[in-house]
Amino acid sequence: MPLVTSTKMFEKAYAGNYAIGAFNVNNMEIVQAITEAAKEENAPLILQVSSGARKYAKHVYLMHLIQAALEDTGLPICMHLDHGDTFELCKSCIDGGFTSVMIDGSHHPFEENIRLTKQVVDYAHDHGVVVEGELGRLAGIEDDVNVADKDAAFTRPEEVEEFVTKTGVDSLAIAIGTSHGAFKFKGEPRLRFDILEEVQKRLPGYPIVLHGASSVVPEYVEMINANGGKMPGARGVPEDMLRKAAAMAVCKINIDSDLRLGMTGTIRKYFNEHPEHFDPRQYLGPARANIKEIVRNKLVNVLGCNNKADEVL
Repeated sequence: MPLVTSTKMFEKAYAGNYAIGAFNVNNMEIVQAITEAAKEENAPLILQVSSGARKYAKHVYLMHLIQAALEDTGLPICMHLDHGDTFELCKSCIDGGFTSVMIDGSHHPFEENIRLTKQVVDYAHDHGVVVEGELGRLAGIEDDVNVADKDAAFTRPEEVEEFVTKTGVDSLAIAIGTSHGAFKFKGEPRLRFDILEEVQKRLPGYPIVLHGASSVVPEYVEMINANGGKMPGARGVPEDMLRKAAAMAVCKINIDSDLRLGMTGTIRKYFNEHPEHFDPRQYLGPARANIKEIVRNKLVNVLGCNNKADEVL
């Protein structure tokens, strides 16, 4: 089965009040863990690659890993560029076989964001590829994305109609209080559902994307801290808030930090318990198994997209 776009995925997700999981991939074990969980739960998938992951693993290796996942699972899989920040990067991914790209012009003034996003949309649509844009800025650090708290900004609902109309963008990432990385909230976790509700009113039926949505699984934070790590105060988005967002206009929820925490916590614990071992399979195997269970929980208990793959085939 070839790669697909997210168009039909989002149509079904919006109508069914669930969300598609967009999981960041960096290496073979992460790809295997995500796709094995999705195959067992019969869930459609978005596998997304950041510019940092593309530099680390190389475009050609990632393409072949995801091609292997297609052959192994038979699932509908969309390959997405996460946080592309230039037309050239988006074009390279489109030309290289991606079926979806994000152009993040949120660091630009509104009019420049429109111009850049439209430039990417025009090229992508000519090549059968869909585009995600962004309005508002999430705080936090993820690969090449680094936004200080003082520079973060909630999405302005009064801008969304003009932005979508002028750019023709297929989905929109908005800022309602999530953030990149593992330290999302200093106080009580709170998302601006009032902003999401207003955006939904202004763009009825239109797919919204939530970035920075890892729950920062406490089990793996504790595992890291208990085995030489230092992550006091790491807090993520409560799963009930994500379920609420998925029941509204949010059709795509991005998960990255939880996968990193699961891998790192498992490996730290393994080396602490088995300092004599040096075979990568001995510690990457358990890490892969734990990532698989993290993904399974997201698909079933958070996103609600299990048993939905057949809807988009």
